[in-house]
Amino acid sequence: MGHLAAVEFMSLDGVTQSVLSPDEDRDGGFGHGGWVPPYVDATVESFMSTATAGAAALLLGRRTYGIFAATWPYADASDPAVAAMNAMPKYVVSRSRPELTWENSFQLGADLPAELARVRRETDGEILVLGSGELLRTLIELDAVDEYRLLTFPLLLGTGKRLFDQGSAPRRLALVDSGATENGVLVTTYRRAAPGDGGRDGG
Repeated sequence: MGHLAAVEFMSLDGVTQSVLSPDEDRDGGFGHGGWVPPYVDATVESFMSTATAGAAALLLGRRTYGIFAATWPYADASDPAVAAMNAMPKYVVSRSRPELTWENSFQLGADLPAELARVRRETDGEILVLGSGELLRTLIELDAVDEYRLLTFPLLLGTGKRLFDQGSAPRRLALVDSGATENGVLVTTYRRAAPGDGGRDGG
C-alpha cells in the first residue's frame, strides 16, 4: 500500500508560490518568485535528493509536471535522484489533457479519490508529491496526506498562495523529525498522529 508524502518549500508565513523562479507562477500578480535558491545549501540538496531517490512514484499537478518534464529527462542520469525520477511512474492530476512527454507518465481520471485509492493499491512504497500547490491543497481537503516534509525558509513574503488555506478541517499531526540548515531553513517531518494521539480532530 502506497504511503503519500508531500515535500514542500514554504516561507515563514506559509507561502508556497513560485519558489524557484520568477516566472514559475505569477498568478495574482505575484512578484516575489525565486525566493528559495539563495537559501539552498548542501543540506537542502541532500534532503531533496534522498526524498526523490527513495520514492516509488510521483504525484504531480499539471503546472509542476510541465516544469519537471522540461528539465529532468535531460539532467545527468548518473545522479541517483535523476535516474529514480525518470524511471518511476509519474501520475498527473489535471482537468485538461497535458502532453505527457516524460517517460512513465500517466494522467489520473476525474474521480480523484478513487484514482488515489487505486494508485495506493498498486504502489509498494512512497508516493511523493513535490510542489503542485493546487493539487496538494485538494489532497489536504481529502485528508489524503500521510506525511508532510516541510522546508520552512526564514523570510516573510506577505502575499502569495499558501499551503494551508482557511477552512481546512482540523487535524493533529506528530512531529517525527526536525532540524535546521546553516542558512536558517527549518526541515521538519510530520505524520498522522497515532489513533490514541488525536489524528483528525472533529472538534
